[in-house]
Amino acid sequence: MELEHAIHSRRTHKVFAPEPVAPEVLQELFELARWAPNHNLTNPWRFRVLGPGTLARLKELAEELSPGSGGKLDRAPTLVVVSVLRTGDDAQQADDLLASAVAAYLVLLAAHGRGLASYWRSVPLLDSPAGRDVLRLDDAETPIGLLHLGHPRQEQRVPERAPVADFVRHLP
Repeated sequence: MELEHAIHSRRTHKVFAPEPVAPEVLQELFELARWAPNHNLTNPWRFRVLGPGTLARLKELAEELSPGSGGKLDRAPTLVVVSVLRTGDDAQQADDLLASAVAAYLVLLAAHGRGLASYWRSVPLLDSPAGRDVLRLDDAETPIGLLHLGHPRQEQRVPERAPVADFVRHLP
């Protein structure tokens, strides 16, 4: 798939087929993610692929905190938590957060290039003390998103986008 076509055609999906993403495909996605630009080559991103036991514990926790919310974790057959390492240096931390977001997007874009569907959402539960415990997050890690990955079960419409002139300014 051509890069520009992949960028234009990737969509958020919330309806997936039940088959999980193969481990070797996940490895390919993470291999591509590690090429995200990052200042001083810190490689600040971390990915955790949730297995059935961890997912069950997260769903229980979600239900305890907000009844009915655990079902959202069943949308996709493969879930990946993305986190960023905190360094204590504010300038480096800003760069690392953005680099980790780019790495996460590379996973989504590469998944799309392989015919997979995806959905990136923030989940405050992941950064709660109990969520951090379930995910075995290091004290220096901050979760930035939950990637839902799988095979699509439906087409997504192309949303309207703002014209470039709405958000680009050329300065003299």
